[in-house]
Amino acid sequence: MTEQEKAAADPAVLERLMQLRGSIDNLDAALVHLLAERFKVTRTVGELKAKGGLPPADPEREQRQIERLRALAADANLDPEFAEKFLTFIVTEVVRHHEQIAREQQV
Repeated sequence: MTEQEKAAADPAVLERLMQLRGSIDNLDAALVHLLAERFKVTRTVGELKAKGGLPPADPEREQRQIERLRALAADANLDPEFAEKFLTFIVTEVVRHHEQIAREQQV
């Protein structure tokens, strides 16, 4: 938004916009911290799988998780397809990390 657009805007609208953006910033920070915590746990899972000789990926569990997340998304009025894409991205990264952990433990 340009300075000219800000000057022409209703001050109450700008104030509410700032409040909402502050909430978005807080939610983004929470998401980053939650993802960091999730990846700490999945790292431990990857180490355990590598130690036990288990494969890095578990397609059956991944499918169950996708179905579970889609249902949670629908209940929360979030697009289930978006939720599935999000989880698929995360799982792809987790599997990549698990593969790397397995390679590191082979050395």
